[in-house]
Amino acid sequence: MSVNRNWIPHRLTPYLFLLPALFILVLTVFWPALQAFYLSFHRIEDITFSQPPQWVGLDNFQKLQSDNAFWQTLGNTLIYIVGVVPILVILPLVLAILVNQKLRGINWFRAAYYTPVVISTVVAGIAWQWLYKENGLLNQLLKYFHLSQEGIPWLTSPNLALFSVMAVTVWKGLGYYMVIYLAGLQSIPQDVYEAAAIDGSDGIGKHWDITVPLMKPYLALVAVISAISATKVFDEVQVMTKGQPGNSSKTIVYYLYEQVFPNLEYSYACAIGLVIFFIILGLSILRLVVSKQGDSAFP
Repeated sequence: MSVNRNWIPHRLTPYLFLLPALFILVLTVFWPALQAFYLSFHRIEDITFSQPPQWVGLDNFQKLQSDNAFWQTLGNTLIYIVGVVPILVILPLVLAILVNQKLRGINWFRAAYYTPVVISTVVAGIAWQWLYKENGLLNQLLKYFHLSQEGIPWLTSPNLALFSVMAVTVWKGLGYYMVIYLAGLQSIPQDVYEAAAIDGSDGIGKHWDITVPLMKPYLALVAVISAISATKVFDEVQVMTKGQPGNSSKTIVYYLYEQVFPNLEYSYACAIGLVIFFIILGLSILRLVVSKQGDSAFP
C-alpha cells in the first residue's frame, strides 16, 4: 500500500492561504480583545503605561453597579433596540414585496430605496441634523401646514432626541434589509402562489398566508442583525447630539467612548466593553442559529 507523500502539504495549502488573514485578525481583533479583558480587572495609574497596571479584581464591575450614567445609557440602548428592530423587521419586507413586482423601471425603485445604505453615516447625520434644526425643513413644513407654530425641538428635547437619532438609523437600514428580504422572496417558487390563488388566497391575503410563513427565517435573521447594529450604534449619536441633552440620547457605546478619550478611564472603559461584548456575543450566537435555520428554509 503506497502512501501519498503530498497528502500533508495538500491538506495544509488552504490554511497557508488563510494565514495572512488570520494574522491580521489576531493583530487587530483578538489581541486587543484579550488586552481589554485583562485591563478590565486592573487599574491604570499612569496613562503613559510607564507603570504596570494594578490588579483590582472586580472593582471596575462594582463601580458599574453604582454608575447611574451607565445604567441610563444601557437603558437608552435597550430603547433603541426595541424602537428600531420592529420597524426594520416589518417595513423592509413591505418594500421588498413592492419592488419584487415585474414592472417597467422597477430597478430604479430598488436603487432609490438602497441609496441611503451607501451614504456615509456621517453625511446622513449632518443632513438630518439640518432637517431637524429649529428653522429646518421639518419645522418649516409643520409651520406651513399649521401643525406647530413654534416647531419641534427634535434634537434638544430630552424626550425626543433619542427617537430623532433612531429615525436616521431606520432610514439608513431600510434598503439593506430590503435586499435580504428580496433574496428570500425570489427564492419562493411561484407555484406556491399559483396554488394559493386557486384556493382563493390572492392579493394581500396571499402574502399573509404564504409570504410571511415562508419568510420567518429571514424575519428572525433581520431581527437579530438589526439588534446587533442597534447595540453598536455610535456615529449617529456622535454627529447629531453627542449624547445630549444630558444623557438622554447617549448609548452605551458612546458612553464607553467618553470614558476612553475625554476621561482617560481605560480600565473602566474595558469593563464596559466587556459588558457590550457579552451582549453582542449572545446576539451573534442567536444570529448563527437563525442563519442555519434560514439555510434550511428552502430546498
